[in-house]
Amino acid sequence: MPLLNLVVILIVVGVGLYVINRFIPMASSIKTILNLVVVVVVCVWLLQIAGLWGDISNFRLPG
Repeated sequence: MPLLNLVVILIVVGVGLYVINRFIPMASSIKTILNLVVVVVVCVWLLQIAGLWGDISNFRLPG
């Protein structure tokens, strides 16, 4: 994936999160959870693109 596409996607996600946080009324606890989920998803996605994290579907839970 070209670096420019990566930067544009990160900007779009950031602006989208800002708009949701700024203009959509919801409890602060829900906003915190939403922000945390978005940050974790973006971090995992970036690690997968960089090749530092394998495919998530290969993970198995013990039990």
